[in-house]
Amino acid sequence: MPIFELELNGTNLIQESERSGTAKSLFWPWAGANVSLLALSYGAFFLGFGISFRQATWAAIIGTVLSFLLVGFSSLAGKKSNATTMILSRAAFGVKGNIVPGVLSYLIFVGWETVLVSLATLATGTVFTRVGDIEHTAALIIGFIFAVALTVIGGVLGFSVIMKIQKWLTLVTVVMTILYIALTLHHVNWSAVTSIKDGSTQGFIGALIFGVTGIGLGWVNSAADYSRYLPRTASSKAVIGWTVFGASIVPIILVIYGAALSGSSKDLSDAIAMDPIGALTSLLPTWYLIPFALVAVLGLVGGAILDLYSSGLTLISIGLPVKRHIAASIDACIMLVGTIYIVWFADNFFVPFQGFLITLGVPVAVWSAIFVANVVMRKNPYSESDLFDHHGIYGRVNRKSISLMFIGTIIGWGFVTNSFASWLSWQGYFLGLIGGKNGAWAYSNIGIIFALLIGFFGHILLARKTIAQQESF
Repeated sequence: MPIFELELNGTNLIQESERSGTAKSLFWPWAGANVSLLALSYGAFFLGFGISFRQATWAAIIGTVLSFLLVGFSSLAGKKSNATTMILSRAAFGVKGNIVPGVLSYLIFVGWETVLVSLATLATGTVFTRVGDIEHTAALIIGFIFAVALTVIGGVLGFSVIMKIQKWLTLVTVVMTILYIALTLHHVNWSAVTSIKDGSTQGFIGALIFGVTGIGLGWVNSAADYSRYLPRTASSKAVIGWTVFGASIVPIILVIYGAALSGSSKDLSDAIAMDPIGALTSLLPTWYLIPFALVAVLGLVGGAILDLYSSGLTLISIGLPVKRHIAASIDACIMLVGTIYIVWFADNFFVPFQGFLITLGVPVAVWSAIFVANVVMRKNPYSESDLFDHHGIYGRVNRKSISLMFIGTIIGWGFVTNSFASWLSWQGYFLGLIGGKNGAWAYSNIGIIFALLIGFFGHILLARKTIAQQESF
């Protein structure tokens, strides 16, 4: 089989003859997408909620595992009915109604792939500038070309190439990350780390929610894109288990170790808040800076590849009449323009853009919960032909699901605060009920939990009879 084989499948159903492998194969794409050194910086962000190292450890474990459990359950839909995530979502929202969550998912994918490639480019510039042998602009161009090339090769060529690239990205990045830990372990001051006092319950919940939203929740809308190639006979428990294990193991370790480093040095913690990747180089000997740049870029690219692949599939699912690789190429062009703007032209774009993505994360959280509830409630596989026919059993528009998504979003936005940009200060309009925008719950982002609960249990209540009727045909 050629190394760079172009995947011809798009949002069509995968033929049974093309379905092979075992659930264990899901380890590589999810590990490769979540092995980024950015998770080390998350350790500082967790402690930023005013909690102890012990609390940060538990928040990292619980938040990461819970968020990837949602991804695992979503993966079951692909195994059962060999279609992409956003095609399967039509069963809950209607064939045409699914355009609403489809557009939101597309914006999330394109946004994050742009952010990840931008971070990879900026990290390269920071490292090479410290080395001193390469001019800053030249270093940025090198990082940009390398990150974009890998992302586009994987995202455009498709599934087979992604599975190969992600395996090697994972292996190389893990080995080099272990070396990073070995070189920086002496910077951990365990007495200082363990002396950090426990924070409030609200702070712990805030860190846990940050783990859910910042690490795993954003992958729910692409979960079935990879499991759809598995045979129907694959163990459901194994599909969930390998997805959760592959996606969780490295981020958990890195967040915990990052918290240990940050808890040992306030200067490092403050620097991470300003430059998440570049700050980590201050602990390294000069000879490891170039390898560090490589591992930083590879880790970020692993996530960008999956985002680009799924964004192309999502673009087709909402109605663009082109082949998958053409859709992915269109998204790659958008990513290129966005990255060039962020890296070379924007002064204050990156932080507000993050706020925009977090704002979109609330409705995506509601959608994720609705989708997972729909998967869990179904005893039988989806009626695959009806996923493409608005006259079929799933209908044209499911007004109940769209209304539920709207209600969950309004309530969710009301209980979160977003300090990334002044134009997002309108959020948090319900926080007055629990202490206000400066109260104990202000930065816990409890609205994400409300959004998930409303989506999940609301869909169970509203769709139970409908799903039973659909499965009776």
